[in-house]
Amino acid sequence: MPPCLRVSVGPSLEKLQPITELVNSNKPARISSDLFEGEIVVNIKGFANDKGEVTSSEYFDRADRQGISWSFQVQGHFLKPYSSDDILFGNTFDRPLQLPWGSGAALKFMHFIDPTLEHDLTSSTKPWALSPLITTMPHFAHTRLGGAATDSPASSSSSLDLQTTPPKFPPSHSLSDNTTFLHLASSPLSSASSSSSSLSSTSSEMSTKSSSSFKARLSGKKTKKQGHCQSYDFRTANERRSHFSSAENRSKIRFGPQDVVTTDFCYGFLEFSPTISLRIPGGISFDLMKYWDGQPVRFVCCERKNPDAEGDSDDDVPWGRIFWCVVIELCES
Repeated sequence: MPPCLRVSVGPSLEKLQPITELVNSNKPARISSDLFEGEIVVNIKGFANDKGEVTSSEYFDRADRQGISWSFQVQGHFLKPYSSDDILFGNTFDRPLQLPWGSGAALKFMHFIDPTLEHDLTSSTKPWALSPLITTMPHFAHTRLGGAATDSPASSSSSLDLQTTPPKFPPSHSLSDNTTFLHLASSPLSSASSSSSSLSSTSSEMSTKSSSSFKARLSGKKTKKQGHCQSYDFRTANERRSHFSSAENRSKIRFGPQDVVTTDFCYGFLEFSPTISLRIPGGISFDLMKYWDGQPVRFVCCERKNPDAEGDSDDDVPWGRIFWCVVIELCES
């Protein structure tokens, strides 16, 4: 029998709502705050709910999702402009982790999947692993809503047939990359952005425990400047992830209220039945139930921490306020 799990989502850790009954139902849960509005759908293969019932979803039967064992689909928009370099996604914890022997191999595998991943999972206080959302998501789609004036220099130079409502969610078919109108979210380097320039300048200070290579990457190596109308219509997700592996390229994209972002965070290296295990290429696997002390596993989309922003805590962590989160816990005995 798979471990009994409880799933919650929310705009913050203090405002979680249980959605265990919605897992594998393809029904979205609403998330709303002063920073972000959107919906989320959770699918987990072999999921056992708090009643001991094992459920599944047609999602895992799709030809393009074979081998996938979990999926968090999210669609929404940020209620104020954010540089894509300042929107992070990953895991955060409240206390130290019990890492199994050989976990270094697992971390190398994670870096292979997402070279922009940075972490301090051995922290004696609050372990974490975070990446820019725009690079870590295996499936990412951007929709620019029309019907209102925009300050994007690219939008004023062309007449486009923009949607006035967000795409259907969850989509009838598996999400695939779509960045056709991403250039409308671009901002000129000369003006950077009034609200995120300070964030970009402090990127290298993300965490005193971050590696020096991370700080170098956050400061960004100089690359060839692009025109305001640069095309971001990438042919594949790998092209998108490769382009935005540069902090400078990420800083050119700003998401605001008119930008609807749809993502599908889905992989197959975590299995939830018959036990919760991590499997990576090369025949390496870990029974995570032997090391899980019951601490909630949190997947969070959050701000990059700005040490100079009023109200940010002094904790030695690289994240600020949360936009949305998914929390998985063991059911109480």
